[in-house]
Amino acid sequence: MAYSSFHPYYQALAWNKNLPPSPFALPSLGHLHLLKEPLHRCIFTLSQNHGPIFSLQLGSRLAVVVSSPSAVEECFTKNEIISANRPLFWAGKYVGYNYINVGLAPYGDHWRNLRRIFRHEILSPTCLKLSSAIRMDEARILLTKLYNVVSSQDDSFVKVKLKPMLSEFTFNIRIFAGKQYNIGEQVTGKLEGKRLQKLVEDLFQMGVSGNVGDFFPSLQWIDFQGFKKNTVRLFKETDAFLQDLIDEHRMNKGDFERESTMISHLLSLQESQPQYYTDQNIKAQMMDMLNASIDTIMSTVE
Repeated sequence: MAYSSFHPYYQALAWNKNLPPSPFALPSLGHLHLLKEPLHRCIFTLSQNHGPIFSLQLGSRLAVVVSSPSAVEECFTKNEIISANRPLFWAGKYVGYNYINVGLAPYGDHWRNLRRIFRHEILSPTCLKLSSAIRMDEARILLTKLYNVVSSQDDSFVKVKLKPMLSEFTFNIRIFAGKQYNIGEQVTGKLEGKRLQKLVEDLFQMGVSGNVGDFFPSLQWIDFQGFKKNTVRLFKETDAFLQDLIDEHRMNKGDFERESTMISHLLSLQESQPQYYTDQNIKAQMMDMLNASIDTIMSTVE
């Protein structure tokens, strides 16, 4: 994991020159020329040469890479507050609704409140237990599909493309919206499911693409390869989709399956604190769930 120089603690490290070891850096570029795909193997190789904790200068940004389990544990226990913030990248203004979602919000009262809500309400053991039947049902459907594919072939060994199946499985875990998104062969809800799948894929691609201006502020005004234009377009499409889900939940209030979803929890909080839990705030947290849960779960299971 890496910590960026936006945090005062790491800026102080830089000013004092009290930095962990680092590879040879090029003027202006720093160590950007060393980062190659696949990134995790590149970082592993660097850690073998420079130790479990080393620093990288990424253009104008400083990063401290921590690859030792014990050091990572210390970062998230003794130094949890120092490690809490994220870099304020340009795309965060849109994807994070101006940095108010739990993944990008700076450490403070707002972030602590969101963390409490996710930990004790939305993702609490009680809430997860209420939706356990849904997860079991979807796992059964997935296994049935796998069995049907294998049993329909005469060969002993069958090649199976797991990613499309796992994608549909993950989208249909209804904690998020309380509904199934059939992105496979079924017709019901297929168009909406395809729309959601495309939005998630585009959001993920945008997240890994990066904006040159985030590392070289003097180039911030240049829209390299239409990154900013595409980000704004994608944000508008996703924002409209999330607003439709919120409006749908309002119209179907009382639906048992929707009552245990993330959206219903946030809407109930909106009733008691409308000034704080605005639709924009709710959509920011929904955007976070789309970015952080669907693709990561699918990749992990695969």
